[in-house]
Amino acid sequence: MKEKNSNVFIRVLKGIGCILLALVLAVVILFSYLTVTEYRPKSKESLDVLEKDDYSKTVSPGDTLTLMTWNIGYGALGDNADFFMDGGKGVQTATEDRVNENMKGIEQGVRDINPDVAFFQEVDVNSARSHKVDEAKYLEDGFDGYTDTFATNFKVPFIPYPVPPIGKVNGGILTMTKYGIKDSTRVQLPCPFSWPYRLGNLKRCLAINRVPVEGTDKELVLVNLHLEAYDSGEGKIEQTKMLKRYLQAEADRGNYVIAAGDFNQIFSNVDGSKFPTLEGKWQAGKLDVKEFSSDWTFSMDETKASCRSLDQPLKGADKDNFQYYIIDGFITSKNVEVKSVETKDLKFKNTDHNPVVLRVSLK
Repeated sequence: MKEKNSNVFIRVLKGIGCILLALVLAVVILFSYLTVTEYRPKSKESLDVLEKDDYSKTVSPGDTLTLMTWNIGYGALGDNADFFMDGGKGVQTATEDRVNENMKGIEQGVRDINPDVAFFQEVDVNSARSHKVDEAKYLEDGFDGYTDTFATNFKVPFIPYPVPPIGKVNGGILTMTKYGIKDSTRVQLPCPFSWPYRLGNLKRCLAINRVPVEGTDKELVLVNLHLEAYDSGEGKIEQTKMLKRYLQAEADRGNYVIAAGDFNQIFSNVDGSKFPTLEGKWQAGKLDVKEFSSDWTFSMDETKASCRSLDQPLKGADKDNFQYYIIDGFITSKNVEVKSVETKDLKFKNTDHNPVVLRVSLK
């Protein structure tokens, strides 16, 4: 009897061992696959410039421009959504119908603003989280008279966490302008994550778009960006330093320079006291404008929130005691006169960010 029980125990142990071995093997295969297929962009890469029409519109000194920056939350972070990385529970945060509804709302928001230049962040082209809706094409096809460029910054064939997993992600930053873009370059920013964590993280970048300025040898340099969010702080610092170097090099050439996007930081010259960080919530970084030369103007609208927390859905929540942020804005060179900056309060219905609009004139 003892021998029989011993044999059963050994068989159970072997079964458990086989299961554990199979799990270890599956993990090894998965991480090997993700390592082999890891998105490894070069430090600089040329971007395709999409022109749908005959672009005869030019920009000249003295012109007034309307620019917009909008993180559209890959079309899946409307007022119904929360997100596990922000303290919520959501992973797949929208149905396909809700993604399409959100994209229609975003399209209408852009039409109402009618920007000369639009900087978009978190634009998916083929991701499980947005049901493979090609949001870049949606925006490109939705507006005539624009030149477009797209820079990939998040490309992973399968993100295995959490449960259910995020799955495939393919997205980036989209720039649309009514002026003809001469050329566009993707510049890789420092990545603060080491292996294996970087396998499932963004490879953030700058998208640098050059528009000739009529009657001069200068260029209007349009820089689209989305800086680090979930690092311990060193990533945002290093990425901001690199941004500073690139911007200053363009300003030293006498170019008109406008950088826009989601900085995941508040500028130090902006009073953020209207939206204090509540206990236990994600805290935005602070970009010290004194680290830059006097050549630059830093613009954020401190009267309205540009972003809301995703620790809980906004719909049905106490909106007066919700966590909001000011993290989206513009940096402009001294030959660009800022006339106004305004966050359009769209109530975060279709995105977790509001669009921010800048009006400038070229000196």
